[in-house]
Amino acid sequence: MISSEVRGDVGGMGERPVAQRRIGFWRRLSVVLVLSSMKAWTKRTWTGMENMPPGGGFIVTPNHMSQFDPLVVAHYLYNSGRWPRFLAKASIWKIPVLGFLLTKTLQIPVERGSVEAVRSLDTLIAAIQQGGVVVIYPEGTTTREPGLWPMRGKTGAARLALATGAPVVPMATWGAQRVHDPRTNKISLKPRVPVSVTVGKPVDLSRFHGAAPTKTVLEQMTEQIQLASRDLLGELRAETPPPLFPNARRSSGTTGPSA
Repeated sequence: MISSEVRGDVGGMGERPVAQRRIGFWRRLSVVLVLSSMKAWTKRTWTGMENMPPGGGFIVTPNHMSQFDPLVVAHYLYNSGRWPRFLAKASIWKIPVLGFLLTKTLQIPVERGSVEAVRSLDTLIAAIQQGGVVVIYPEGTTTREPGLWPMRGKTGAARLALATGAPVVPMATWGAQRVHDPRTNKISLKPRVPVSVTVGKPVDLSRFHGAAPTKTVLEQMTEQIQLASRDLLGELRAETPPPLFPNARRSSGTTGPSA
């Protein structure tokens, strides 16, 4: 069940723990720029924050239905008192100014299908060990399911969980498609767009503890992670979710920390 509903801004519950830390000029600047825009652009319903681990590193696995939803996810996690560190394609770092800001705000580039992918996994492991909150979209792209339900996932989140023992916290978002709808590629600039985010309790992956990262193990873990997020989305939408949609670009689970 979805519980501890918080509507709108969380105020002291969420923003204060991060704000009191020395997060540096560039992260502070990003907070000012992003949050001021998000508060005008969205009307927020945050729920489930009590399900997140109170400390230490963990992995967050949201559904991905819009190019706008990373901003929604970042806003939610910041309001919960944690700094989000997103895993994203390394090619984005080549964009002038944006790449510089991503580095300064501790986001994590990943090269896919290369030796660099293994180094990216090492970076992710270090982030978890330092108490970071790593955001991985298991689908690897916005969903191609016509109703915007989740697809089957790639195995990066499972691989990282197996390597670190970190909790995997499922997340569901809904409403970002009203700002950017991937089916039409249209963008809306209307203010106060309703967006909802919830997280569930960490996925119980205890039966995989100590297992070798075989293709079968990683795919079974990924299935469990994706079903948890799908069910949360069903609660947000008050609908019965369909089976996970096929993902044509699904990873084989053999190399690297692909999202």
